[in-house]
Amino acid sequence: MSAPGLLATRRVGLIAFEGVNGIDLAGPLEVFATATALDPTRPGYTVEVVAAAPDPIRTEAGLLILPDRLFADAPDYDTIVVPGGATLREGDVAPAVVDWLTTRLGRTRRLASVCTGFYGLAATGALDGRSATTHWRFVSDAQRRFPAVRLQADCIYIEDGPCFTSGGVCAGIDLALALVRDDLGPSAALEIGREMVVHSMRAGPQPQFSEASRVQARAPRRLADLVAWIVANLGADLSLPVLAARAAIGERQLSRMFRDGLGETPGALVARLRLEAARDLLSAGRVPVSEVARLAGYRSADAFGRAYVRAHGEPPGVTRDRLSRTMSETAG
Repeated sequence: MSAPGLLATRRVGLIAFEGVNGIDLAGPLEVFATATALDPTRPGYTVEVVAAAPDPIRTEAGLLILPDRLFADAPDYDTIVVPGGATLREGDVAPAVVDWLTTRLGRTRRLASVCTGFYGLAATGALDGRSATTHWRFVSDAQRRFPAVRLQADCIYIEDGPCFTSGGVCAGIDLALALVRDDLGPSAALEIGREMVVHSMRAGPQPQFSEASRVQARAPRRLADLVAWIVANLGADLSLPVLAARAAIGERQLSRMFRDGLGETPGALVARLRLEAARDLLSAGRVPVSEVARLAGYRSADAFGRAYVRAHGEPPGVTRDRLSRTMSETAG
């Protein structure tokens, strides 16, 4: 999957099976491929789709995928990723996936699952006694079927030893960015996220539903498009005149609509979402506070620092260090 001539030192295997969720597979693939393409001078990734048979594989949505390798002749991998899909947790494809994964235990540096790919990884016993997560909708069923796993319902992703598990679908991108961060550093992961237009790098130990998602869900219909634009453009000028012009209504009317529909002013909403984005960035590793301030839409690190202390009661650097320790402890 990597382009000829690129320096690729880590081999990643992405498991495919009939009925696989396409984003579960393609999201991490794009992260690893982007990491390699952006800077050919640094170690990158060779990514292969591996399956039980050579036939085209149809995803849940109908997309056809051709595997690069078969289970029978696949090489050793640095990292193996198990995507989710209804057929893996309910159908008859699981035995082939589980049998092959079992042969890779102890010889693969990292084993990862996306969404309900948890079911395939858990069935090998690799997660017994470890903390793990999956899509919020399947946590109860997964705990019933795999009682030896310490399931945590409200996490984007979890690292415990060599095993990495993530929540639903797009959380696989967060997980893959975390793997790249561990390999290449936080600056590289942020660069890849920006290239892929990922709004922010979300930390593992946080809810699968962000505050931005909650705001969008409860926004009245007449504000929905504007709120979505705000969420996607936190680094832009989001002053009241700019927002009113974009909504093509007066500033006083827009403020009244926000108070009536969301219970706060446009400025208060923007500030809150920027601070949440900043906290996500701080959790991504040793990212300079000045860079966090810029990416979150603040004009200066000083202004960001003052706003952050007012909201969270501690400087952003303290939060960054504390979250880094929390992630390290979770990994242990």
